[in-house]
Amino acid sequence: MDVARYVLALDQGTTSSRSLIFDHRGQVVGQAQQEFAQYFPQPGWVEHDAGEIWQTQRATMRGALRAAGLTPRDITAVGITNQRETTVLWDRASGEPVAPAIVWQDRRTAAACGQLRSAGLEPEISARTGLLLDPYFSGTKLAWLLDHVPGARARAERGELAFGTIDSWLLFKLTGHRRHVTDATNASRTLLFDLRAGGWHDRLLEILRVPRACLPEILDSCLDRNAAVSIEVDGTKLPVTGIAGDQQAALFGQACFAPGMAKNTYGTGCFALLNTGAQPTMSRHRLLTTVALRRGAASRFALEGGVFMAGATVQWLRDGLGIIERSADVESLAASVPDTGDVYLVPAFAGLGAPQWDAAARGTIVGLTRGTTRAHLARAALESIAFQVADLIDAMHQDAGCRLSELRVDGGAARNDLLMQFQADLLGVPVLRPTITETTAFGAAALAGLGAGIWQDEQELAALWSLEKRFEPRMTGAEVGVRRARWARALERSRGWAVTQ
Repeated sequence: MDVARYVLALDQGTTSSRSLIFDHRGQVVGQAQQEFAQYFPQPGWVEHDAGEIWQTQRATMRGALRAAGLTPRDITAVGITNQRETTVLWDRASGEPVAPAIVWQDRRTAAACGQLRSAGLEPEISARTGLLLDPYFSGTKLAWLLDHVPGARARAERGELAFGTIDSWLLFKLTGHRRHVTDATNASRTLLFDLRAGGWHDRLLEILRVPRACLPEILDSCLDRNAAVSIEVDGTKLPVTGIAGDQQAALFGQACFAPGMAKNTYGTGCFALLNTGAQPTMSRHRLLTTVALRRGAASRFALEGGVFMAGATVQWLRDGLGIIERSADVESLAASVPDTGDVYLVPAFAGLGAPQWDAAARGTIVGLTRGTTRAHLARAALESIAFQVADLIDAMHQDAGCRLSELRVDGGAARNDLLMQFQADLLGVPVLRPTITETTAFGAAALAGLGAGIWQDEQELAALWSLEKRFEPRMTGAEVGVRRARWARALERSRGWAVTQ
């Protein structure tokens, strides 16, 4: 093997743009990161400046190369992973956005989703897409932009405007405005993609009133050199051979290659994915069915559950309540008390995701007494993340007809030992934290390296996965039952709050 072969992974996230360079052993040899602004113009609205995303991503590419002491000529392949569902609409000729990007967290299309649901369209949409009618997904965001940006619908129908998730936007800019593409994992998050047909579906476009002319070409997630997207970095042409939404990339980066393997990412939100193999498993418990990977004629599918507020709950403790100075302080504060003092925090600040999917739920704290301290709140905040994940995993067990033997974890909050131990206690199975915690970026790099021939097969990639720490369940079944029953009561009190006011 050529030890001088490197893969550049672009990891474009919700709050920052990152670039990492991996060697053939899966080790990070250089990285750079830049945060960018978050905009909240109205309650429930979340926006990004797509131009700023492009500028920060381009800057981190150069920064990672400098940190590694490399030039673009040293890079064998490029992989891209991205925040999913965030919606960009831009002018094809100028390459400029026609409006701010609508972020996946944005809830402005809740009423439109409700109208479609009232019209009885959710069963048909879910059967085709594996998704639910929720503002989370790109389709209703795109429809909103077409309706609210002056002249956008007519221009989109004429092919003058291009829609894309962040992967499409970055690739459009990286190719000098020559390619308008996405991959199957990102396409499967739009409400416009038919899982079984493997492409955009006319009936879905009709329901959401989306012109086909504005949609990108759908590519595989892992591309060989003949199918690679050619980009230019500082005058050097490089092949993009891996593209995947962040959660699918993390599933691949965690080497969850066999059906029945699962991972959970603890980031701004929390996302659990279970590999279900070559056929889509449709959920009976309001989970999502999504493309996990497409390579050649073969697709791999996953069941997914998403929690809207995970690391963002800790950020709320820091920025909203001011009870910690840094997010990293939450573990020591929470560990200063033996339990929550029977306090339960439901962080439904943007509604509830899977399996409840309740846009009207609101954040709730129950069990407060005069003895409640900020330490109890910190511990309740951490435990709320684990409770939500346990609810997801229960639903996955029921849909897939099997129980997990382990859960692989990644993301920033996965470094929190207190949270990981409580997660193992609630699930009753070991929680495994890998040595490489940059699994989302590594997943993009692994897809790219596999396509480019740096790694020959998934078995070789699986050998790169190594365990850093294993968390075994300690809590008794009886105690888990009591804790989860009380969580369920707190959860119920948060439901439907916005509707009843």
